[in-house]
Amino acid sequence: MCSDHITPWSKNQGHSGHTWSWLGAAMQGTALSFGSMAIPGGWRYHPAVLAQTIATLAEMFPGRLRWVAAGSGEALNEHVTGEDWPEKEIRNRRLESGVKIIRRLWQGEEVTDLSGPVKTDRAKIWSLPNVNPAIYGAALTPETAFRLGGWADGLLTVQKPPEELQKLINAFRDGGGSGKPVVLQMHVSWDTTDEQARYNAWDQWRNNTKGPVACANLVTPEDFDRVCADVKPEDMDEVILISADLNRHVEWIRMYRAMGINEIYIHNAGKNQMAFIDGYQQSVLPFLEV
Repeated sequence: MCSDHITPWSKNQGHSGHTWSWLGAAMQGTALSFGSMAIPGGWRYHPAVLAQTIATLAEMFPGRLRWVAAGSGEALNEHVTGEDWPEKEIRNRRLESGVKIIRRLWQGEEVTDLSGPVKTDRAKIWSLPNVNPAIYGAALTPETAFRLGGWADGLLTVQKPPEELQKLINAFRDGGGSGKPVVLQMHVSWDTTDEQARYNAWDQWRNNTKGPVACANLVTPEDFDRVCADVKPEDMDEVILISADLNRHVEWIRMYRAMGINEIYIHNAGKNQMAFIDGYQQSVLPFLEV
């Protein structure tokens, strides 16, 4: 899975490539299936542009772009259009409006809506796949999860302590998501020692110590670096699963799978990606029932 940023969370991360360009190259060069975040609220991408982008990838690589997870966005990425960044309720309405537009376009309709939160004039997608990707909803809080339970095809969320994650999943199901898939992005940090793994997490992912409100409303990487200036490496244990022992990683994955989560996407927070992939191939994946 991948996210959709124009801007990194921190200057230390240094890069932020274009998701949809990368996905085309990734699917051409692999046999993997993919899922991606998508922000259809009409800032960087009008939902008609997103609908066409996603439909083209799904037509080119049938069945490989399995889902997109629609979210209400973050000022970090969407402020570039110069519009005022609205409160959460308005962002939610724009999200839901954008999802409705995309679904109608994927059915081959010509869509005009000049009165809704996201205006659309005679939009139509001319190249469509035989099977459209599912549209999941992205949620970080139980309140958001409950709201999207009725319209989303599934839930995407991030790793939390089990009791907090269960509350969020329950809210999604109570809001209409019963029986729909739940997808988890699991943040870990692994290296040859716990200390190095902890440093890796602190160096690249200390923004994760801030809550959903800050993540949605801070505007620049410099803003995140400023509010995270007092974060210490030992603080990272509260928000990322950190261990040099890959047996513990197996236990964490099994714990979340036992909660009924359908798919787990594992994000190693450090830069040591090839070593991480090799370590998981040798010492994690063989011990999971897939």
